[in-house]
Amino acid sequence: MSYGTPPPGGGYGQQPYGAPAPQHPSATTALILGILSFVLCGPFTGVPAYFVGKRAEREIAASNGTLSGDGMAKAGWILGLVSIILTVLSLIALVVIVIVVAVASSSNA
Repeated sequence: MSYGTPPPGGGYGQQPYGAPAPQHPSATTALILGILSFVLCGPFTGVPAYFVGKRAEREIAASNGTLSGDGMAKAGWILGLVSIILTVLSLIALVVIVIVVAVASSSNA
C-alpha cells in the first residue's frame, strides 16, 4: 500500500521565516557565573554574575530583537543577587554570633 509522495519540506509544518536571533554571549556567561555562585564560589562569582547579567539584559533590550538570551541574562543576575544577599546575611549572622559569644563569656568570667 502506497501513500504517495510526502509533502514538500518533510511534512513538519511551515518553518519560521528567517533565522533566529543570535544569542548574546554575555547572557551565557552571566548564567554560568550565577550557577557557580551557588555551587562553589559565593560572592566571588555572584557579584560578576549580577553586573554581567544586568549589562547583557540592557544590551539585548536595546538590540530591538536582533539579540536573544534575555532569559539567561535575567536568571544569571538574579542568581548573583540571591548569592550576594545570602552572603551578606551569613556575615551578619556570624557577627551576631561572635558578639553573643563574647558577651556570654565576659559575663561568666
